[in-house]
Amino acid sequence: MKKFAVVLSGSGVYDGAEIHEATMTLYAIMKNGGEYEIFAPNIDQHHVINHITGEEMKESRNVLIESARIARGNIKNLNEFDATDFDAIIFPGGFGVAKNLSSFAFEGADCKVNADVEKSILEMVKAGKPIGALCISPAVMAKVLKGAQLTIGSDKETAEAIEKMGATHKTTTHGEVVVDEGFKLVTTPCYMLDATILDIANGANNVVKTMIGM
Repeated sequence: MKKFAVVLSGSGVYDGAEIHEATMTLYAIMKNGGEYEIFAPNIDQHHVINHITGEEMKESRNVLIESARIARGNIKNLNEFDATDFDAIIFPGGFGVAKNLSSFAFEGADCKVNADVEKSILEMVKAGKPIGALCISPAVMAKVLKGAQLTIGSDKETAEAIEKMGATHKTTTHGEVVVDEGFKLVTTPCYMLDATILDIANGANNVVKTMIGM
């Protein structure tokens, strides 16, 4: 049974992890005979967004605590992650990836990546183990894994920022995956495209199946 580490960035598409992508990733792992453990960094969210109005709220929240909502409380601080305990690591999307796990939403190609996030990725590369990234998460991979081949779908502006970081972007549509054999990196666009929850399920499943095949 292959064990996945799943890294979340909060709870809710506009300021945290995309909940459909997170849930369908967990489902795909178990559907394909794997198991998972969920992680998130113990840091403050960049901000909190009202998911009805899209407006910023005058409050603060913690990424680990918010991610625990999706994990049903069964979650660990990302600083406890040890690559030797896992066969693969996967990052669902959501703006939290670009706001909390990195500063890509604000600084584009000049972004910084959270130290624990970067460490977890590089540990898995060193161990030769697969890495999955959905939606906007490949932007973080482009920053950490210089020269990687990946996809965020077909958004021109985001693709240009990714290529400015030294990665090679490949245009894809629903459910398609791009594999970088050198880094064992598997990516798919999910909600970077105009998608349904069925598209998300297919994308997550295809990424997980590909990773297990590695």
